[in-house]
Amino acid sequence: MIWGRCCVQIIRLVSDFSKNYANSRSRGITFAECKIYAKQAAVAHSIVSKKMSSTSSDMGNKQNKHLNKLALEKSPYLLQHATNPVDWYPWGEEALEKARREDKLIFLSVGYSTCHWCHVMEKESFENPEVAKIMNRYFVNIKVDREERPDIDRVYMTFIQSISGHGGWPMSVFLTPDLTPITGGTYFPPVDKYGQPGFSRILESIATKWIESKQDLLKSGSKILQVLKKSVESKDPEEASVPSVDCANTCVKQLINGFEPSFGGFSRAPKFPQPVNFNLLFLMYARDPTGETGKQCLNMCVHTLTKMANGGIHDHVGQGFSRYSVDGKWHVPHFEKMLYDQGQLLRSYSEAYLASKDPLFAEIVNDIVTYVARDLRHPEGGFYSAEDADSFPSFEDTEKKEGAFYVWRYEDVESLLDKVISEKEGLTLSDLFCYHFNVKPEGNVQRQQDPHGELMNQNVLIAFGSIAETAEHFKLSIDSVKAHLEKSISILFEERNKRPRPHLDDKIVTAWNGLVISGLSHAASALDNPKYTKFAEDAARFIERYLYNKDDKVLLRSCYRGDSDQILQTSVPIKGFQVDYAFAIRGLLDLYEVSFNAHWLEFAEELQDIQDSLFWDDKSGGYFSTTTDDRSVILRLKDDQDGAEPSGNSVACGNLVRLASYLDRTDLSSKAEKLLSSMQEILIQFPVACPELVTALVTLIDSTTQVYIIGKKDTDDTKQLLKVLQSKLVPGKIVMLADGVNQDNVLYKKNEVIGKMKQQNGRATAYVCHHHICSLPVTDPKDLESLLDKKSIEAMH
Repeated sequence: MIWGRCCVQIIRLVSDFSKNYANSRSRGITFAECKIYAKQAAVAHSIVSKKMSSTSSDMGNKQNKHLNKLALEKSPYLLQHATNPVDWYPWGEEALEKARREDKLIFLSVGYSTCHWCHVMEKESFENPEVAKIMNRYFVNIKVDREERPDIDRVYMTFIQSISGHGGWPMSVFLTPDLTPITGGTYFPPVDKYGQPGFSRILESIATKWIESKQDLLKSGSKILQVLKKSVESKDPEEASVPSVDCANTCVKQLINGFEPSFGGFSRAPKFPQPVNFNLLFLMYARDPTGETGKQCLNMCVHTLTKMANGGIHDHVGQGFSRYSVDGKWHVPHFEKMLYDQGQLLRSYSEAYLASKDPLFAEIVNDIVTYVARDLRHPEGGFYSAEDADSFPSFEDTEKKEGAFYVWRYEDVESLLDKVISEKEGLTLSDLFCYHFNVKPEGNVQRQQDPHGELMNQNVLIAFGSIAETAEHFKLSIDSVKAHLEKSISILFEERNKRPRPHLDDKIVTAWNGLVISGLSHAASALDNPKYTKFAEDAARFIERYLYNKDDKVLLRSCYRGDSDQILQTSVPIKGFQVDYAFAIRGLLDLYEVSFNAHWLEFAEELQDIQDSLFWDDKSGGYFSTTTDDRSVILRLKDDQDGAEPSGNSVACGNLVRLASYLDRTDLSSKAEKLLSSMQEILIQFPVACPELVTALVTLIDSTTQVYIIGKKDTDDTKQLLKVLQSKLVPGKIVMLADGVNQDNVLYKKNEVIGKMKQQNGRATAYVCHHHICSLPVTDPKDLESLLDKKSIEAMH
């Protein structure tokens, strides 16, 4: 342990608390869980004036308090703390220079606006005038929204992990004036509890050590920083090579070993969706749909996605999915809804529908789109970040509760759904609904799932059986039960909308919009729904208009909604990070394959070239998460593990493989090979930590399957060929459409092959190419379907 070698005194002060809280839902989430599954969330209003005037916000009680320097920020999370008695500063030169000038330690607090335990620590400590006095006297206090500045968050979370083995949010770190971390933790209780130190005592102890033993702390901090820097140094690439496809087989075996057969998922409680796992498993199924492993991959996906759809993690009344469930049955969630989850799950459920043709999965695709389009969409097409878990149970309440907006008392359901069902004498909508969704008079949440009693006597809707089983129980037709449940849900939806809503975080993040563009594109293709294509195109145009600086040729990380839906930006806009480029590029590539507007390919290539110039590691390969612009970021890291979001390197690698295929750019495929070589160690030893990267590896090794459609987009014969492509999973599929007329686009300029392909007999024509070998042209959709068969593709080798 780094800290054990460097500064035992302080770490002993906080280590007991950290160890005890790691596995408790009531104290947050461990670092490993956060890193693998849970990356970000958000809630609140877009500017401080809106926040101050909100009648259903906890800010209502703060209007007469003083404002600190966070009041001028745009981040909803920072604005939540704008009236704290703590003299908070945003991360920036003013705060850092103050620390250097006054020779004070920095207290760095990192969180996000839908973080439940961030809210708790604010209420217990940051709103406490006595605690604030200590903080203001001895420290320069800095607040960071981890969604705005994932670079700062990751640097210091790496440190927290190194000293304790886990982490979480809120993250609390003490830094020297030169930004070297010396100790820290996550949530701290306000006073000593259960042998754990209270926050005030920690503050006073560290302040005393800085006064009395400054040189010791500086020396310890220097040692820590050197160890951290050494741990992230680029490795010598000479001995590295692209791993074999065996990595994928190993990853699948690791997923099988971790699979929970009863309710699906790849871990015990808490359970996270982990869409990156589905991406790999659907690919491995498509490579071998009749083989035992392929079938197993599909079954794990279908089972897990079905249980999630039926579970409490799914909002049966208002659509969309919560971030994760605290139990192993997908029953009781942490209720915040994240944009990045919705985008990724759109792809997962779209591919599940293509693979299984189960109409449930098509319903869930429509469900998610309904939610994001209704509740998270800006009028100009961008998507907001998240909705909070906490809200007021009623407009009279002054204390928020987690899940208050989403849960139901039995008697309320009974009263609202008292209509008698005509087909069955004496049977009410309530009887049917409560049976199907497990609604009980005493509530259906067990005490161990609700340690604070916030869900006492409440019900989180979960369907343990199918609609067919409910129909059999009541001797009704399936169609009848489905209609009655839909009627019941519409009644509850109308009633729920009368409650105080959770806060909306209306920050618009480039990376997450990229994920949603990708998800919407998959949904549009799988369900042949042009409305979903339009949603995706609107979001792409939003990025191009508001989140891309055409003069400087850089993406921006985020923008914000103003009072009248105008788009706002911070005084010094935050430049995009590598994930913003990678996720946006993926979204644009997926959008091209459903819109066939070559502009999106051109924009993707433009962003790819910028990403390469800003983030590529020429020495070892792979992408750094940050540029070299901000010297206040003490470590330049590479993202190599997939979590709640895929890693930037995983997505970038897939983009390189695809763009190389579209545009015949061997320099991009060479970059993909170098990136994979640089990640050789994790791919071979622990591929389950990076399944999205494994997906890219398989696609590179197998080679893409290029399908050229030569025809006009809107003619029936072209549509019939495209329908074949959109109706099935084809591993490594790359689809290009060319009409032979509009040749002034990037495809014709970069891909020489496409210019040589012609229509046959005046009809839309398909060519299937693999490993630089192309099939004979076909015009019949059935012939194209045969060409896409696994054996036909393999025969082209």
